[in-house]
Amino acid sequence: MAHGSRRRIARRTGLAATLGIAAVLLSGCSIDNAVLRFGWPSGVTPQAQMMRELWTWSVVAALIMGVIVWGLTFWTVIFHRKKKGDPDFPRQTGYNVPLELLYTAVPFVIIAVLFYFTVVVQNFVNDKEHGEADVVVDVTAYQWNWKFGYRTIDMGDGTPFYDGSDPDGGPQVVDPNDDDEFGPIHGKRRGDLSYLEYNTIETLGSSEEIPVLVLPTNRRIEFVLASSDVVHSFWVPEFLFKRDVLPNPAENHSDFSFQISEIEREGAFVGRCAEMCGTYHAMMNFEVRAVSPERFAEYIELRKPTVDGGQGLSNAEALEAIGESPVSVTTVPFETRREAQTAIPFRSGN
Repeated sequence: MAHGSRRRIARRTGLAATLGIAAVLLSGCSIDNAVLRFGWPSGVTPQAQMMRELWTWSVVAALIMGVIVWGLTFWTVIFHRKKKGDPDFPRQTGYNVPLELLYTAVPFVIIAVLFYFTVVVQNFVNDKEHGEADVVVDVTAYQWNWKFGYRTIDMGDGTPFYDGSDPDGGPQVVDPNDDDEFGPIHGKRRGDLSYLEYNTIETLGSSEEIPVLVLPTNRRIEFVLASSDVVHSFWVPEFLFKRDVLPNPAENHSDFSFQISEIEREGAFVGRCAEMCGTYHAMMNFEVRAVSPERFAEYIELRKPTVDGGQGLSNAEALEAIGESPVSVTTVPFETRREAQTAIPFRSGN
């Protein structure tokens, strides 16, 4: 093959690769599309948006590096192979110090760039504006369902502040003078659930009903997590990340809570337990129902106990009153009763 023909082929190959990379990068300007999400769902929070963009650009960078590596590989195979009848090897580039330094430096630069953007996104996702959340939700996981309660609500739009904590709603503190053995965690007796939070407005899941957690859009929300038994995990796929829910969390809960800046659109989003927690782990689902701040305020007024000036409606009744489906629309109830674990004996001949 003539030297001029080789150069033309190389130029055309380089042009095609450049155009392909440019097409990918330009399409990335409108980054929220099914192709460039590379299998990730479309998130509904600013935190999810940043995580998805990090994922997309990481994959794009990997594809670009793949094109370069495979391009160099095929270029070497095609243009630097030993020709039949030629006793000499093609020109070797071994021990080319500048080239080898470049090969060493480029991966470090790539890793440094990925590390930088990963830290930026991680810091944004983990950022908490203490005392600034509009809605603080207590999330309690148990085998195999969920309990949600509203600790505080301060919408900042003229809606009165609401303190939903109910210190008398759960198990009382165990008498430290009794004879039962104390456990190794925080010096509390084994089985002591006094660390759990209880609220005057709560939604409790069951084998017959999927718990629906109603939240407002365009408001900062904080989730405080705790488990009453084993390790669970709070996961809403549209949030694009999960958080472990542990028993006996630290007293201040600071390491067992997280915030989202806002839910950007109304809708129903399935939630799941993402930690293997026992027999009915796969059936431990819930639903997040995002509504407008106005309808959320109406919902809370309907659910407040009558002693607080509300109507004391159930979760389903309040949802129906604001024009929402009273039951989950993203998942259905499963059998999660503990006594259902008993196996049915197999009898031959049937």
